[in-house]
Amino acid sequence: MQLDPQARAVLERAARAGVPSFAQLGAALARAIYRETRGVLASPPPAVARIEDRRAPGPASDIPLRCYRPLGVSDTELLPALVYFHGGGWTLGDLDTHDVVCREFANRARCAVVAVDYRLAPEHKFPAAVDDAVAATRWIASTARHLGVDERRIAVGGDSAGGNLAAVVALTLRDDGGPPLAMQALIYPATDLAADTPSHKRLAEGYLLTRESILWFTGNYVRSPADVTDWRASPLKARDLSRLPPAYVVTAGFDPLYDEGHAYAAALQAAGVETTYECFEGMVHGFVTMGGVIAAAHHAIYRVSLALREVFARR
Repeated sequence: MQLDPQARAVLERAARAGVPSFAQLGAALARAIYRETRGVLASPPPAVARIEDRRAPGPASDIPLRCYRPLGVSDTELLPALVYFHGGGWTLGDLDTHDVVCREFANRARCAVVAVDYRLAPEHKFPAAVDDAVAATRWIASTARHLGVDERRIAVGGDSAGGNLAAVVALTLRDDGGPPLAMQALIYPATDLAADTPSHKRLAEGYLLTRESILWFTGNYVRSPADVTDWRASPLKARDLSRLPPAYVVTAGFDPLYDEGHAYAAALQAAGVETTYECFEGMVHGFVTMGGVIAAAHHAIYRVSLALREVFARR
């Protein structure tokens, strides 16, 4: 695999900026830097038909949501929906950092998108984010008609930590009475918090997501080392991956999480789950939020959106 020239330019730009690591900055400042850099690297926000902020009841407090409807649909049309969980190591990110991604998914997949602003670590440790993600998905399904959504066609998705949450939501709903999901879209998901695969070692430095940052994110999220082995934190450790909704798993070739994303796709396939796996070989972690400087970001969203449209059309 060769590093994509546009990805290389992003790495060089980051090196010239000389910003300290997230671990050195601390959560509050890291969130501000992350929000700023997403804005700089993202493409201009595409127009959508409507955006509405809502709140879902959660286990601890109301969960902020942002609902998107694509261009070209009426206000009364019941749409399939993608419930989206943002990345950021369970520590960073919000409804604004992934706004462009959600807009693009809405237009390309021709569906409603509901972004979920789950509680963040270290203020809220595992399993707070999981509990919020599950509660929000269930509420969206239970109030689907009021949101202009077809409750029979709801998918979950996310990138990085958000991909982790989407996978865990799919497992939880399978085992705890639903609602049934149409699909899970997992973009370079974290699936094993042990972080001990060859790609973690080979790509520990120099590719945006560093070993130091990964350990910091995990340390923020888990309450103790025992949580790392809990399937709700590390879905690759789940005993049974069968009977799950169809999956589309995206990895990046120069991402420390490459091996665990690939392994999760392989495990889903081995368990009989309809799974599409695609590696963007020249890409680095986080590339789908960098559509202003990396063309492959749009291609990845387009590919996943095609799969969503196909699955929604079947139901």
